[in-house]
Amino acid sequence: MTANQLRNKYPKGTLIRCICMDDPFAVPTGTLGIVDHIDDDGQIHMNWSNGSSLALIPDIDTFMKVGG
Repeated sequence: MTANQLRNKYPKGTLIRCICMDDPFAVPTGTLGIVDHIDDDGQIHMNWSNGSSLALIPDIDTFMKVGG
């Protein structure tokens, strides 16, 4: 999926639940976060409920949109 497609699917303010991140500093499974922005590489920059701002990487990390 392109960065623009991701921006349409996950606009700023979208609520996301982390299922699994492939990162040594991953947020715990089940952590909720709000999309801040999506960069040109397609990384989804987040504001996580635990204070982290670690980005999600589609096709590597597993996550789901919460609600609408």
